[in-house]
Amino acid sequence: MVTTRGDEVRTYATTEALQQLLGTIDTEQEAVLLAFASGYDVCSSGGDFPPRVGVNPDDGFTVRVSQGVACGKGSNLYQQALRITSSGELVKYEPTVLKYGDETCYVGRRPVGLQDARSGACEDPRGRYFAEAARLEAASIHAFLRLHDELKLHGADVALQDAALASAVDEVRHTDVTRRLTLRFGAVPPAPSVAELPLRPLTEVLLDNAVEGCVRETYGALLAHHQALHARDPEIRKAMSRIAEDETRHAGLSWDIAGWAAPRLSVEDQAALHKARRQAVAVLRAEVAVPLDAELTADAGLPSAEVGLAMLDSLEQALWA
Repeated sequence: MVTTRGDEVRTYATTEALQQLLGTIDTEQEAVLLAFASGYDVCSSGGDFPPRVGVNPDDGFTVRVSQGVACGKGSNLYQQALRITSSGELVKYEPTVLKYGDETCYVGRRPVGLQDARSGACEDPRGRYFAEAARLEAASIHAFLRLHDELKLHGADVALQDAALASAVDEVRHTDVTRRLTLRFGAVPPAPSVAELPLRPLTEVLLDNAVEGCVRETYGALLAHHQALHARDPEIRKAMSRIAEDETRHAGLSWDIAGWAAPRLSVEDQAALHKARRQAVAVLRAEVAVPLDAELTADAGLPSAEVGLAMLDSLEQALWA
C-alpha cells in the first residue's frame, strides 16, 4: 500500500507494516485488505463463487475466497475460509473443492507443454477475457511452429507445412490485437510459458490435431464469426472480423492434415482419433454451458450458453458425427 499526505509519501510493503497502520481490525474492509495483502484473491466479483466476508459472533471476521482454477487435470477450484481476528491474526481453515478441473478447457490450438498461468485478480471481465485470449494467441505461435516441424518430420505435403508457418504468422498478429484490447480494459496479459519437448510420433501429432484443431479450433473459428457479427463494441467487432477469417483457415488446415493422414492410419488408429474427438466435444460442451459475465457477453459478442450449445450441435452434425 502507498499513502500520501501533502508531499509526504509512505509505503507499506509487508503485512506487518499494514497491520500497524490499520491497528485493530474492526471493519469488513480492513479484514478483506489483510486477506489481500496475504496473497488471496478478494477482488473477483464474477462467476459462481464470488468472495464473501462476514462478521464472527465472537471476534473478528471470516473471509471466503476461491483459489485455483478448474482447468487442467488435477487443477481444481477451491473455497478457502480465512478467519481474521481483531488483532490481525489470520487463520486458514481446510479448503473445500468447489469444482474439479477438466483436462482441457480453452478454445483454440494450444501447444503441448503449455504451462498454467494466473491472470490478475481485480480486472474488468473484458480485460480478463482478452488477457487470456492474448496468452493463448501467443501460445498458438509455438503450436503452429511445432506443427510445421512435426509435419516436416513425418513427410507431410509441403503445402501443409507452409500453411502451418503462415498460421504462426497470423497468430503473431492476433496476439498484438488481443493484447491491445487487454490493455484497453485495464489488464496485462501473462506471457505463455511453453516447455521444450521433443517432436512426437505421427499418432500423437494426429491425436493432438484431432482435439486442438478439428474440435477446439473449429469451434473457435465459428465463435469468432459470431463475435464479429454480434460484438457491441466496434473495436472488438472489427478485430474479430479479421481473426475469424484467419481462424477459419487454421481450422481448415486441421481437417486437411486429418485428410492427408487418413490413408496412413490403421483401423485402431482411426478409432482412437474418433474417440479423442468425441471426448473433446464432451469437454467443450461442459465449458460452453457455463454462463458468462453479461457485460463481457454483450461487448465481446460471445454467445449465451444456449446459443453456444446450438453452435456445437451444428458442428457435430456437419463434421464430428
